[in-house]
Amino acid sequence: MSYFRKHVFICTNQREAGEPCCHQCGGSDAFAYVKDRIGALKQNGPGAVRINKAGCLGRCDNGPVLVVYPEETWYSFVDNEDLDEIIQEDLLNNRVVERLKI
Repeated sequence: MSYFRKHVFICTNQREAGEPCCHQCGGSDAFAYVKDRIGALKQNGPGAVRINKAGCLGRCDNGPVLVVYPEETWYSFVDNEDLDEIIQEDLLNNRVVERLKI
């Protein structure tokens, strides 16, 4: 059994001199938002959900991106509504959000 039920990595990579990256597309803000929401829902910690920052995940063309393990489901998102949908559907109810999946 895994230590965490779900483990989420959100790309917060920042590149130099205006090169495209997830940080520029809101990755760092998304990390803070999702971490706060999971905490407020009391869904963080062992046996629950872990939210981590990640360096470059290698999917810059789809940025910003996050990946959910153990299922290895990759998502791109635009705003907090998209993130709320990922939290509610995937992280809490184990349902893939097909429209955001990459």
